[in-house]
Amino acid sequence: MPEAVLFDLDGTLADTAPDLGGALNQLLRERGRDPLPMEKLRPHVSSGARGMIGAGLGITPADPGYVDLQQRFLAIYQEALCVGTRLFEGMAEHLDELDAQAIPWGIVTNKSQRFAIPLMEGLGLRQRCVCIVCGDSARRAKPHGHPMQLASAVMGVAASACVYVGDDERDVISGRAVGMRTIIAGWGYLGDGKPPASWGADAIAGTPQDILQDILGIAAAKR
Repeated sequence: MPEAVLFDLDGTLADTAPDLGGALNQLLRERGRDPLPMEKLRPHVSSGARGMIGAGLGITPADPGYVDLQQRFLAIYQEALCVGTRLFEGMAEHLDELDAQAIPWGIVTNKSQRFAIPLMEGLGLRQRCVCIVCGDSARRAKPHGHPMQLASAVMGVAASACVYVGDDERDVISGRAVGMRTIIAGWGYLGDGKPPASWGADAIAGTPQDILQDILGIAAAKR
C-alpha cells in the first residue's frame, strides 16, 4: 500500500462541471449568447477558466479582452462554487477506506486557494485531508513537479511513496517528474487531446473503488 494518496480536485475528486459550466453559461448570457450544453463543456473543465472561456467564446489568454472575461467568469464562479458540485460516485466510500486503513490523503490542484479551500469546506472535506496544495501554493503549477514535492513535504512522505490520481495528462507529467506512481481517473473529464492510455500513467482506474486495487497491481508488477 502507498504511504499517502493525492488527488486532483476538478474531474477526479469532485464533479465541479455543473458550477463551472453554470458560471460560463451566465457569462455567455451576459454577452447575449446562448448557453452551451454541459456535454460540450465537460472536457474543458480541468483546464479552468482558460479552458472554459476558450470552449465558450473561442478566446485564448493571448487575445484582447481575455483578462476582463477571465475576471468576470471567476467572480461569477466564486458566488456559486459548491451548488451543483458533488463528489464522484464511489469517491466518498474510497476516502472512507483510506481513512480506515490510516492512509493519509490530500489534494494537489491548479485551482487557486480562494476557490479550492472554500470548495473543500463545502464538500465537508477540508478537515479530513492532510494537505491542499493549490495552483498559487507552489512556485509553479502542474505540470511542473513542484506542487507534488510540496505536497509530499507537507505530508511527511517521500514522493516515491505517494500515488497521485488525476484526470489530465499534466497530472501524470507532474507526478512522474518527482517519482510518484500515477493513476488516471477514468471517470474524469480527460480533456479532448491525446487518449489517456498514451499519457504514461501506471494505471487507469475505471471507478474510485478501483484505485486501491490498481495500486496493489502496480506494486505487484514492480516486485
